[in-house]
Amino acid sequence: MPGKVKILVIRPWITSFIQQDLDLLEKHFNVKVIDVALSRRNVRRNVKGTLRTLLNFTKCILWADVNFSWFAGPNAFLAVLLSKIFRKKSIVVAGGYDVANEPAINYGVMRFSQSRSARIAKFALKHADKVLAVSGFNKNEALNYVNSDRIQLVYNAVDCCKFKPEGEKNENLVMTVGGVTHKTLRKKGLEVFVLAAIYLPDVRFMLVGRAYDNSIENLMTVAPSNVEFAGYVPFEELPKRYQKAKVYCQLSYHESFGLSLAEAMACECVPVTTNNAALPEVAGDTGFYVPYGDPESTAEAIKKALNSSKGKEARERIRNLFPVERRERELLEVINGLMSQKGNLGKT
Repeated sequence: MPGKVKILVIRPWITSFIQQDLDLLEKHFNVKVIDVALSRRNVRRNVKGTLRTLLNFTKCILWADVNFSWFAGPNAFLAVLLSKIFRKKSIVVAGGYDVANEPAINYGVMRFSQSRSARIAKFALKHADKVLAVSGFNKNEALNYVNSDRIQLVYNAVDCCKFKPEGEKNENLVMTVGGVTHKTLRKKGLEVFVLAAIYLPDVRFMLVGRAYDNSIENLMTVAPSNVEFAGYVPFEELPKRYQKAKVYCQLSYHESFGLSLAEAMACECVPVTTNNAALPEVAGDTGFYVPYGDPESTAEAIKKALNSSKGKEARERIRNLFPVERRERELLEVINGLMSQKGNLGKT
């Protein structure tokens, strides 16, 4: 693809939202992807393999005009460092954990500001040519470590052609999505979700998400019979689940955006959320808000949401504020803006 700007997308792991960005970038640029998860453990276990990875990483940086890293972790640190050395442009997306400092739930790289992980994140954020925040809340967190002229808000997005209502919502079904770990029981309020079901025995509750440790046993112990643990559901099948649910709960202490909430709203689920972090930015006035960690208040809000008609308003909010077309346009503007500064490559 001669003449096209060359973008290197650096993925620490494969997720639906990173894949969405990759698909958007490939529409406009010559894109190469490198999948690498750098860590001290991996280096110690496989020194030769790590050296080969670093050599390939360097070759890819030399090939690219701009590198695009999700999360300010070791991958972004190396990409930004090499970009400075080889006078390339670098973009880092602040995904949430990398800029968070939430001691109440022991969450966030920045809760130990002098740790190796925090120093790595700070370097990537400080020296990237552009840091992208996925919400206003996320931007405010990142501003503790990034100069304001280097950060830009580019909201996460939902493909509303994929996530859309279909058929009638005939069942009183309440849903939440989240991987189950000891940390997410508190961070995402999964235990509160399960306990709220006790107050609404005639309502069906569904928790979708892979169990990563034995914390699922804790949930099953306290869960009433009207809670279904659906386990892992492929991304392609999630719309079908949302289409059946009347209410979606996001009972988190911290969310940098709340993508599952937005996807559910696009399928006309009425949102019940805490008033924490970025969730009010997503739900707006279509949501029912509850105190964090309060199952009884959550149950009361769910009861109201089941009887409300805010589902269509919820979808319109996502269509208007967070369409995938908006993220595509703004990513394009960021990259073209950086390329217009080619005369200043490598300067800080």
